[in-house]
Amino acid sequence: MSFYENKILPRVINCACGMKAVDLQRAKVVPLAQGQVLELGIGTGLNVKHYDAKRVSKVIGVDPSEESWQLAQPAVQQSDVPVEYLQSSAEEIPLATDSVDTAVITYTLCTIPDPSRALAEVVRVLRPGGRVLVAEHALAPDASVAKWQNRVNGFWGKMAGGCHINRDIRRLIEATPLQIQDWQAMYLPQTPKIAGYNVWGTASLS
Repeated sequence: MSFYENKILPRVINCACGMKAVDLQRAKVVPLAQGQVLELGIGTGLNVKHYDAKRVSKVIGVDPSEESWQLAQPAVQQSDVPVEYLQSSAEEIPLATDSVDTAVITYTLCTIPDPSRALAEVVRVLRPGGRVLVAEHALAPDASVAKWQNRVNGFWGKMAGGCHINRDIRRLIEATPLQIQDWQAMYLPQTPKIAGYNVWGTASLS
């Protein structure tokens, strides 16, 4: 891993993903978490403040970046919810089958090399009746915007740690056993459209 990827990129992502508009999106889904929670790509802990200590017994954050986890410490130490870190890729979650009640996935599926495999792992560790809470940027429905997303995707990924600006998040979820219960979308205000189309909602495992 290069110096940029190890030392600089986590701070860049923390700044970009901590924008007010993005934080408001997190606030729409994270407080819905309950029980034992898996957070896929906990990163620098931007979701931690949104967990409801009355509903959540524990958060298990999976992320390959130990540097990001170090940046998360102020948020973790102030949290009323216990937060555990597991250094791992999302494609190989080191948890037992049927072991979590809620999976939280925010601004993470864009970066995971194999999102389908990661979602299969989420399904594996989720208990029957468990829920997945999602907030992500995604492929835009407008052809003119999607065209530019596809054009800049390669360059974007090199600058943003492998982030794919043009992933169809809903289609990825619909390809799993998860059943979407609620789904909303919009362009975030004061954000370039190629990066501002956001989707959020919930899905459950029968």
